[in-house]
Amino acid sequence: MSETPTGVTGASGASYAAAGVDIEAGDRAVELMKEWVKKTQRPEVLGGLGGFAGLFDASALKNYDRPLLASATDGVGTKVDIARQMGVYDTIGHDLVAMVMDDIVVCGAEPLFMTDYICVGKVHPERVAAIVKGIAEGCVLAGCALVGGETAEHPGLLGADDFDVAGAGTGVVEADRLLGPDRIREGDAVVAMASSGLHSNGYSLVRHVLLNQAGLALETHLDELGRTLGEELLEPTKIYSLDCLALTRTTDVHAFSHVTGGGLAANLARVVPDHLHAVVDRSTWTPAPVFDLVGKTGDVERLELEKTLNMGVGMIAIVPQESADVALTTLADRGVEAWVAGEITDRGDHTTGAALVGDYAR
Repeated sequence: MSETPTGVTGASGASYAAAGVDIEAGDRAVELMKEWVKKTQRPEVLGGLGGFAGLFDASALKNYDRPLLASATDGVGTKVDIARQMGVYDTIGHDLVAMVMDDIVVCGAEPLFMTDYICVGKVHPERVAAIVKGIAEGCVLAGCALVGGETAEHPGLLGADDFDVAGAGTGVVEADRLLGPDRIREGDAVVAMASSGLHSNGYSLVRHVLLNQAGLALETHLDELGRTLGEELLEPTKIYSLDCLALTRTTDVHAFSHVTGGGLAANLARVVPDHLHAVVDRSTWTPAPVFDLVGKTGDVERLELEKTLNMGVGMIAIVPQESADVALTTLADRGVEAWVAGEITDRGDHTTGAALVGDYAR
Protein backbone atom coordinates (compact mmCIF):
# COMPACT_ATOMS: atom_id res chain seq x y z
CA MET A 1 0.00 0.00 0.00
CA SER A 2 2.98 2.33 -0.24
CA GLU A 3 4.32 4.13 -3.24
CA THR A 4 7.04 2.24 -5.12
CA PRO A 5 10.27 4.21 -5.57
CA THR A 6 11.19 5.15 -9.12
CA GLY A 7 14.89 5.73 -8.55
CA VAL A 8 15.22 9.52 -8.45
CA THR A 9 19.02 9.65 -8.20
CA GLY A 10 21.81 11.04 -10.29
CA ALA A 11 25.39 12.23 -10.42
CA SER A 12 24.55 15.24 -8.28
CA GLY A 13 23.64 12.94 -5.39
CA ALA A 14 19.94 13.70 -5.53
CA SER A 15 17.67 11.12 -3.93
CA TYR A 16 14.01 10.29 -3.58
CA ALA A 17 14.22 11.20 0.11
CA ALA A 18 15.79 14.57 -0.75
CA ALA A 19 12.90 15.15 -3.18
CA GLY A 20 10.52 14.66 -0.29
CA VAL A 21 9.42 11.02 -0.59
CA ASP A 22 10.17 8.87 2.45
CA ILE A 23 10.09 5.19 1.44
CA GLU A 24 10.91 3.98 4.94
CA ALA A 25 7.96 5.94 6.38
CA GLY A 26 5.74 4.33 3.75
CA ASP A 27 6.94 0.88 4.70
CA ARG A 28 6.31 1.67 8.36
CA ALA A 29 2.76 2.75 7.52
CA VAL A 30 2.14 -0.56 5.75
CA GLU A 31 3.30 -2.51 8.79
CA LEU A 32 1.02 -0.51 11.07
CA MET A 33 -2.05 -1.00 8.87
CA LYS A 34 -1.69 -4.77 8.38
CA GLU A 35 -3.57 -5.72 11.55
CA TRP A 36 -6.55 -3.62 10.53
CA VAL A 37 -6.69 -4.89 6.95
CA LYS A 38 -6.59 -8.46 8.27
CA LYS A 39 -9.85 -7.86 10.15
CA THR A 40 -11.69 -7.30 6.84
CA GLN A 41 -10.74 -10.59 5.21
CA ARG A 42 -13.38 -12.79 3.65
CA PRO A 43 -12.72 -16.47 2.81
CA GLU A 44 -12.49 -15.58 -0.90
CA VAL A 45 -9.48 -13.30 -0.40
CA LEU A 46 -6.10 -14.76 -1.32
CA GLY A 47 -2.69 -13.53 -0.17
CA GLY A 48 -1.99 -10.47 1.91
CA LEU A 49 -0.55 -6.99 1.67
CA GLY A 50 2.55 -6.43 -0.40
CA GLY A 51 1.49 -7.85 -3.75
CA PHE A 52 0.91 -5.79 -6.84
CA ALA A 53 -2.78 -6.69 -6.93
CA GLY A 54 -5.41 -7.90 -4.50
CA LEU A 55 -6.78 -11.37 -5.25
CA PHE A 56 -10.38 -12.49 -4.80
CA ASP A 57 -11.46 -16.06 -5.59
CA ALA A 58 -14.24 -15.63 -8.17
CA SER A 59 -15.18 -19.31 -8.04
CA ALA A 60 -17.57 -18.24 -5.28
CA LEU A 61 -19.69 -16.75 -8.06
CA LYS A 62 -20.37 -20.23 -9.46
CA ASN A 63 -23.27 -20.39 -7.02
CA TYR A 64 -25.01 -17.69 -9.03
CA ASP A 65 -27.04 -18.44 -12.14
CA ARG A 66 -26.18 -15.12 -13.75
CA PRO A 67 -23.94 -13.01 -11.50
CA LEU A 68 -23.79 -9.30 -12.26
CA LEU A 69 -20.81 -7.39 -10.91
CA ALA A 70 -21.55 -3.92 -9.56
CA SER A 71 -18.78 -1.37 -9.12
CA ALA A 72 -18.49 2.15 -7.73
CA THR A 73 -15.80 4.66 -6.88
CA ASP A 74 -15.93 7.77 -4.73
CA GLY A 75 -14.12 9.97 -2.23
CA VAL A 76 -15.02 11.87 0.91
CA GLY A 77 -14.69 15.42 -0.38
CA THR A 78 -13.75 18.40 1.72
CA LYS A 79 -14.74 16.63 4.93
CA VAL A 80 -11.12 15.47 4.99
CA ASP A 81 -10.15 19.04 5.89
CA ILE A 82 -12.21 18.79 9.08
CA ALA A 83 -10.31 15.62 9.98
CA ARG A 84 -7.01 17.34 9.24
CA GLN A 85 -7.83 20.38 11.36
CA MET A 86 -9.01 18.24 14.28
CA GLY A 87 -6.14 15.77 14.00
CA VAL A 88 -8.64 12.89 13.98
CA TYR A 89 -7.96 10.36 11.23
CA ASP A 90 -9.62 7.09 12.26
CA THR A 91 -13.21 7.94 11.27
CA ILE A 92 -12.86 9.36 7.77
CA GLY A 93 -12.50 5.81 6.42
CA HIS A 94 -16.07 5.02 7.50
CA ASP A 95 -17.19 7.86 5.24
CA LEU A 96 -15.22 6.47 2.32
CA VAL A 97 -16.65 2.96 2.63
CA ALA A 98 -20.19 4.34 2.98
CA MET A 99 -19.87 6.48 -0.12
CA VAL A 100 -18.72 3.50 -2.19
CA MET A 101 -20.51 0.48 -0.77
CA ASP A 102 -23.87 2.11 -0.15
CA ASP A 103 -23.92 3.04 -3.84
CA ILE A 104 -23.25 -0.59 -4.72
CA VAL A 105 -25.99 -2.01 -2.48
CA VAL A 106 -28.60 0.24 -4.14
CA CYS A 107 -28.96 -2.28 -6.97
CA GLY A 108 -29.25 -5.14 -4.46
CA ALA A 109 -25.61 -6.19 -4.78
CA GLU A 110 -23.65 -7.74 -1.92
CA PRO A 111 -20.40 -5.84 -1.32
CA LEU A 112 -17.40 -8.11 -1.99
CA PHE A 113 -14.16 -6.13 -1.85
CA MET A 114 -12.70 -2.66 -1.91
CA THR A 115 -9.41 -0.90 -2.64
CA ASP A 116 -8.32 2.50 -1.37
CA TYR A 117 -6.08 5.35 -2.50
CA ILE A 118 -4.57 7.68 0.08
CA CYS A 119 -2.64 10.69 -1.18
CA VAL A 120 -0.56 12.67 1.33
CA GLY A 121 1.88 15.55 1.26
CA LYS A 122 4.11 13.70 3.69
CA VAL A 123 3.79 10.17 5.04
CA HIS A 124 3.18 10.14 8.78
CA PRO A 125 2.99 6.37 9.37
CA GLU A 126 0.66 6.52 12.37
CA ARG A 127 -1.65 8.94 10.58
CA VAL A 128 -1.88 6.79 7.46
CA ALA A 129 -2.46 3.70 9.58
CA ALA A 130 -5.28 5.50 11.41
CA ILE A 131 -6.95 6.33 8.09
CA VAL A 132 -6.68 2.69 6.99
CA LYS A 133 -8.00 1.57 10.37
CA GLY A 134 -11.15 3.58 9.68
CA ILE A 135 -11.47 2.14 6.19
CA ALA A 136 -11.04 -1.39 7.56
CA GLU A 137 -13.65 -0.83 10.26
CA GLY A 138 -16.00 0.50 7.59
CA CYS A 139 -15.40 -2.56 5.44
CA VAL A 140 -16.34 -4.80 8.36
CA LEU A 141 -19.59 -2.84 8.77
CA ALA A 142 -20.28 -3.20 5.04
CA GLY A 143 -19.38 -6.90 4.96
CA CYS A 144 -16.63 -6.50 2.37
CA ALA A 145 -12.88 -7.15 2.27
CA LEU A 146 -10.18 -4.53 1.90
CA VAL A 147 -7.91 -6.27 -0.60
CA GLY A 148 -5.36 -3.58 -1.31
CA GLY A 149 -4.65 0.04 -2.00
CA GLU A 150 -2.05 2.70 -2.52
CA THR A 151 -0.48 5.35 -0.33
CA ALA A 152 1.12 8.04 -2.48
CA GLU A 153 3.39 10.78 -1.15
CA HIS A 154 3.20 14.01 -3.18
CA PRO A 155 5.61 16.58 -1.72
CA GLY A 156 5.40 19.96 -3.39
CA LEU A 157 1.87 19.24 -4.57
CA LEU A 158 0.27 18.87 -1.14
CA GLY A 159 1.27 20.42 2.18
CA ALA A 160 2.92 18.19 4.77
CA ASP A 161 -0.37 17.72 6.65
CA ASP A 162 -2.67 17.61 3.62
CA PHE A 163 -4.27 14.40 2.42
CA ASP A 164 -7.13 13.00 0.36
CA VAL A 165 -8.75 9.59 0.16
CA ALA A 166 -10.65 7.72 -2.54
CA GLY A 167 -11.80 4.16 -3.02
CA ALA A 168 -13.35 1.71 -5.43
CA GLY A 169 -15.50 -1.29 -4.65
CA THR A 170 -17.10 -4.32 -6.27
CA GLY A 171 -20.24 -6.24 -5.41
CA VAL A 172 -22.37 -8.97 -6.95
CA VAL A 173 -26.09 -9.50 -7.49
CA GLU A 174 -28.08 -12.25 -9.14
CA ALA A 175 -29.51 -10.90 -12.40
CA ASP A 176 -33.10 -11.70 -11.52
CA ARG A 177 -32.66 -9.99 -8.13
CA LEU A 178 -31.44 -6.71 -9.63
CA LEU A 179 -33.27 -3.77 -8.02
CA GLY A 180 -34.26 -0.58 -9.78
CA PRO A 181 -36.91 1.44 -11.60
CA ASP A 182 -38.41 -1.53 -13.46
CA ARG A 183 -39.69 -2.99 -10.19
CA ILE A 184 -41.37 0.13 -8.80
CA ARG A 185 -45.17 0.28 -8.88
CA GLU A 186 -47.74 2.97 -8.18
CA GLY A 187 -48.75 2.81 -4.52
CA ASP A 188 -45.37 1.62 -3.28
CA ALA A 189 -44.25 2.99 0.09
CA VAL A 190 -41.18 5.21 0.41
CA VAL A 191 -39.34 4.11 3.55
CA ALA A 192 -36.77 6.58 4.86
CA MET A 193 -33.73 5.57 6.92
CA ALA A 194 -32.27 8.22 9.21
CA SER A 195 -28.85 9.64 8.49
CA SER A 196 -26.21 9.97 11.20
CA GLY A 197 -25.81 13.65 10.35
CA LEU A 198 -24.36 15.50 7.38
CA HIS A 199 -22.66 12.33 6.09
CA SER A 200 -20.07 13.31 3.44
CA ASN A 201 -21.80 15.72 1.09
CA GLY A 202 -22.24 19.47 1.08
CA TYR A 203 -19.16 20.22 3.17
CA SER A 204 -18.06 23.03 0.89
CA LEU A 205 -21.29 24.83 1.77
CA VAL A 206 -21.11 23.83 5.45
CA ARG A 207 -17.51 24.97 5.84
CA HIS A 208 -18.21 28.21 3.99
CA VAL A 209 -21.19 29.06 6.20
CA LEU A 210 -20.04 27.89 9.63
CA LEU A 211 -16.27 28.28 9.52
CA ASN A 212 -15.66 31.07 7.01
CA GLN A 213 -18.72 33.32 7.26
CA ALA A 214 -19.69 32.78 10.91
CA GLY A 215 -16.11 32.25 12.06
CA LEU A 216 -17.02 29.39 14.39
CA ALA A 217 -14.14 27.33 15.74
CA LEU A 218 -14.28 23.55 15.52
CA GLU A 219 -13.71 23.29 19.27
CA THR A 220 -16.73 25.51 20.00
CA HIS A 221 -19.36 23.67 22.07
CA LEU A 222 -22.84 24.34 20.69
CA ASP A 223 -25.76 23.61 23.00
CA GLU A 224 -28.11 22.85 20.11
CA LEU A 225 -25.74 20.10 18.96
CA GLY A 226 -24.88 18.82 22.42
CA ARG A 227 -21.20 18.67 21.49
CA THR A 228 -18.50 20.63 19.73
CA LEU A 229 -18.92 21.76 16.15
CA GLY A 230 -15.93 19.66 15.10
CA GLU A 231 -17.38 16.50 16.65
CA GLU A 232 -20.63 17.09 14.80
CA LEU A 233 -18.97 17.74 11.46
CA LEU A 234 -16.74 14.68 11.79
CA GLU A 235 -19.61 12.30 12.66
CA PRO A 236 -19.05 9.29 10.35
CA THR A 237 -21.43 8.53 7.52
CA LYS A 238 -23.78 5.68 8.37
CA ILE A 239 -23.08 2.49 6.43
CA TYR A 240 -26.38 0.88 5.37
CA SER A 241 -25.10 -2.00 3.22
CA LEU A 242 -25.89 -4.92 5.53
CA ASP A 243 -29.15 -3.31 6.66
CA CYS A 244 -30.30 -3.03 3.05
CA LEU A 245 -29.32 -6.62 2.31
CA ALA A 246 -31.23 -7.77 5.39
CA LEU A 247 -34.25 -5.89 4.07
CA THR A 248 -34.07 -7.76 0.75
CA ARG A 249 -34.26 -11.04 2.66
CA THR A 250 -37.36 -10.16 4.67
CA THR A 251 -39.46 -8.25 2.16
CA ASP A 252 -39.90 -7.53 -1.52
CA VAL A 253 -37.72 -4.44 -1.95
CA HIS A 254 -38.25 -2.77 -5.31
CA ALA A 255 -35.47 -0.18 -5.15
CA PHE A 256 -33.06 1.69 -2.92
CA SER A 257 -31.78 5.25 -3.24
CA HIS A 258 -28.59 6.43 -1.54
CA VAL A 259 -29.07 10.07 -0.55
CA THR A 260 -25.78 11.81 -1.35
CA GLY A 261 -24.87 14.89 -3.40
CA GLY A 262 -27.98 16.48 -4.87
CA GLY A 263 -30.16 15.75 -1.87
CA LEU A 264 -33.14 13.54 -1.22
CA ALA A 265 -35.47 14.45 -4.10
CA ALA A 266 -32.79 14.35 -6.81
CA ASN A 267 -31.38 11.00 -5.71
CA LEU A 268 -34.82 9.45 -5.28
CA ALA A 269 -35.75 10.63 -8.78
CA ARG A 270 -32.82 8.61 -10.16
CA VAL A 271 -34.61 5.33 -9.38
CA VAL A 272 -38.21 6.33 -10.18
CA PRO A 273 -39.43 5.34 -13.67
CA ASP A 274 -40.56 8.09 -16.04
CA HIS A 275 -44.29 7.38 -15.69
CA LEU A 276 -44.30 7.55 -11.88
CA HIS A 277 -43.63 10.17 -9.21
CA ALA A 278 -42.33 9.91 -5.65
CA VAL A 279 -43.97 12.16 -3.05
CA VAL A 280 -42.11 12.57 0.24
CA ASP A 281 -43.84 14.27 3.17
CA ARG A 282 -41.47 16.45 5.20
CA SER A 283 -43.83 16.33 8.19
CA THR A 284 -42.88 12.69 8.84
CA TRP A 285 -39.53 13.62 10.39
CA THR A 286 -37.50 16.35 12.05
CA PRO A 287 -34.04 17.01 10.61
CA ALA A 288 -31.19 16.99 13.13
CA PRO A 289 -30.21 20.40 14.59
CA VAL A 290 -27.08 20.67 12.43
CA PHE A 291 -29.21 21.20 9.31
CA ASP A 292 -31.09 24.07 10.95
CA LEU A 293 -27.76 25.49 12.15
CA VAL A 294 -26.40 25.64 8.61
CA GLY A 295 -29.63 27.08 7.23
CA LYS A 296 -30.08 29.84 9.80
CA THR A 297 -26.42 30.76 10.17
CA GLY A 298 -25.92 31.20 6.44
CA ASP A 299 -29.45 32.36 5.63
CA VAL A 300 -29.57 29.44 3.21
CA GLU A 301 -32.91 28.94 1.49
CA ARG A 302 -34.64 25.62 2.13
CA LEU A 303 -34.47 24.56 -1.51
CA GLU A 304 -30.71 25.15 -1.51
CA LEU A 305 -30.31 23.13 1.68
CA GLU A 306 -32.40 20.28 0.30
CA LYS A 307 -30.47 20.00 -2.94
CA THR A 308 -27.13 20.07 -1.08
CA LEU A 309 -27.64 18.16 2.19
CA ASN A 310 -29.46 14.92 3.06
CA MET A 311 -31.70 16.71 5.62
CA GLY A 312 -31.76 13.66 7.90
CA VAL A 313 -32.41 10.87 5.39
CA GLY A 314 -29.43 8.79 4.28
CA MET A 315 -31.07 5.91 2.44
CA ILE A 316 -34.49 5.21 0.92
CA ALA A 317 -36.14 1.83 0.36
CA ILE A 318 -39.13 1.54 -1.94
CA VAL A 319 -41.33 -1.43 -1.02
CA PRO A 320 -44.91 -2.56 -1.65
CA GLN A 321 -47.31 -0.72 0.66
CA GLU A 322 -48.31 -3.99 2.33
CA SER A 323 -44.66 -4.74 3.13
CA ALA A 324 -43.90 -1.42 4.83
CA ASP A 325 -44.51 -2.72 8.37
CA VAL A 326 -42.21 -5.69 7.83
CA ALA A 327 -39.54 -3.37 6.45
CA LEU A 328 -39.79 -1.08 9.47
CA THR A 329 -39.61 -4.02 11.87
CA THR A 330 -36.55 -5.44 10.12
CA LEU A 331 -34.76 -2.11 10.30
CA ALA A 332 -35.79 -1.49 13.92
CA ASP A 333 -34.41 -4.90 14.88
CA ARG A 334 -31.10 -3.81 13.37
CA GLY A 335 -31.10 -0.51 15.23
CA VAL A 336 -31.92 1.60 12.19
CA GLU A 337 -34.36 4.47 12.69
CA ALA A 338 -36.83 4.34 9.81
CA TRP A 339 -40.33 5.50 8.90
CA VAL A 340 -42.75 5.65 5.97
CA ALA A 341 -42.05 9.06 4.45
CA GLY A 342 -44.18 8.96 1.31
CA GLU A 343 -45.47 6.97 -1.61
CA ILE A 344 -45.16 6.40 -5.33
CA THR A 345 -47.93 8.02 -7.39
CA ASP A 346 -48.85 8.48 -11.03
CA ARG A 347 -46.59 11.03 -12.78
CA GLY A 348 -49.52 13.19 -13.85
CA ASP A 349 -48.44 16.77 -14.47
CA HIS A 350 -45.30 16.53 -12.36
CA THR A 351 -42.16 17.60 -14.16
CA THR A 352 -39.75 15.81 -11.83
CA GLY A 353 -39.49 12.23 -10.63
CA ALA A 354 -39.68 13.12 -6.93
CA ALA A 355 -40.75 15.99 -4.75
CA LEU A 356 -40.85 16.99 -1.07
CA VAL A 357 -44.14 18.36 0.26
CA GLY A 358 -45.31 19.89 3.54
CA ASP A 359 -43.20 21.28 6.36
CA TYR A 360 -40.72 19.50 8.60
CA ALA A 361 -42.02 18.34 11.96
CA ARG A 362 -40.79 20.38 14.92
